[in-house]
Amino acid sequence: MIRAVVFDLGKVLVDFDYSIAITKIAARSRMSLVEMARLVAGSPLLFQYETGLLTSEQFYQAVCDACGFAGNFDEFGTCFGDIFSPIEPMVQLHAALRQRGLPTYIFSNTNELAILHIRRNFPFFANFDGYILSYEHGAMRPGAKLYEVVERTSRSRGGEILYLDDRPENVEAGAARGWQVILQEDPNKTHAAITALGLLNQHD
Repeated sequence: MIRAVVFDLGKVLVDFDYSIAITKIAARSRMSLVEMARLVAGSPLLFQYETGLLTSEQFYQAVCDACGFAGNFDEFGTCFGDIFSPIEPMVQLHAALRQRGLPTYIFSNTNELAILHIRRNFPFFANFDGYILSYEHGAMRPGAKLYEVVERTSRSRGGEILYLDDRPENVEAGAARGWQVILQEDPNKTHAAITALGLLNQHD
């Protein structure tokens, strides 16, 4: 029996585009777009930030030191965090599961600035029973440590957990622990898979 439904965040409940942040930050710095993309996505900085090795302020300072960003911390936070848009069919699917009384959890490789922006701008984010976020636990999926935190937080194990994620390696790590898993590729396919499990009906 499924006792917890665990959602990845990016590309499952919200879409995101780092090029939005890269363009805004580059416009206020001495780096080109290509250099800025390499700094944000290709250097160790983002990994260090999303595993809690850097605070938001330290991440901001490291980016400023590297590229000469001319804005203050609040401006940087807005540039870096404002890259998300809700995936409405998935938000509605989550709401339908909540109406059925199922406990739900967020399970994400992410960072503090992203979460602050999502919490402020997307009301659905408040409607989960728990949040397992990489930067708060010093670990990232698909490493085992963060999956263990999910099990402790949800007080569920093995087939009691249903896990939705868009990345095959993350889903595979959950399946290896006996979790029931759905690879998120299309909201309609995901709805059909959850309906087949008996958690929703066709009209939810």
